[in-house]
Amino acid sequence: MNADPARPAGHDGMGTQGRAADPGDVMAPGPAFVPRPEAGRVFTARRGIRSTDATSRGRLRLDALARYLQDVAEDDVADAGLQDPQYWLLRRAAVSIRSYPRLGEQVTLSTFCTATGPRWAERTTTLATADGDVIQTVALWVAVSRADGRPAALTGSFLKEYGPSAAGRTVSARLYLPGPPPEAAASPWPVRATDFDTAGHVNNSVHWAAAEDVLAPLGWRPSWAEIEYPRPVLPGCTPALAASHDDGQAWAWLTDGPRRLASIRLDRDPPG
Repeated sequence: MNADPARPAGHDGMGTQGRAADPGDVMAPGPAFVPRPEAGRVFTARRGIRSTDATSRGRLRLDALARYLQDVAEDDVADAGLQDPQYWLLRRAAVSIRSYPRLGEQVTLSTFCTATGPRWAERTTTLATADGDVIQTVALWVAVSRADGRPAALTGSFLKEYGPSAAGRTVSARLYLPGPPPEAAASPWPVRATDFDTAGHVNNSVHWAAAEDVLAPLGWRPSWAEIEYPRPVLPGCTPALAASHDDGQAWAWLTDGPRRLASIRLDRDPPG
């Protein structure tokens, strides 16, 4: 990561409908963003921040961001014309936030492959507004066979299309975020029929709604967030949400009995 870490210029101070932008939407400078690759595929798309994507105060929600990321990834694969007999499941993601887009703003998403493994690949996606690059997510997606639902080797057609931008970099699929401590109280976190996707489990974007539930009473928003998905939320699961927080950091966990479904880390300040 060797791009210029400088924070982009601030917003003009007003959101849509005459609402003033919250000063907390602009975060402290964090890690440098991964630059666009010098060679290889980069796919771009534009989105507008709609009322269904924003909090009551007008900032882009984390679960809406996750939908954007999944949509642009699917659009990229479709545009590339790949017909591989596999689909992709999200294993983990890290989000670095310089500032939050607001209701009514247009964002440009640029996405590209930055590393590969035997059965997975790393996708980096940058969101830009008129102020410059504001959010970057680095996500690990696992290739899964449509025939048997098991992790599958990356195909030659995938590597031909996406390998040049990865430039030989490799990545591990290991998970490292901890589970909930014994003292973390959990409460039911019911899922809805509409939360399930075509893979037969709760879509990865829905888990970020749990993060928004934890953030709502804290009075701050993260400049750094990480999520891991050890197990899918399948039909019949009864998820519970456990959380803990101190000054400037919050954790959320989705569990089903003794089984951990997701771990989420939220930091007010960027990592040093």
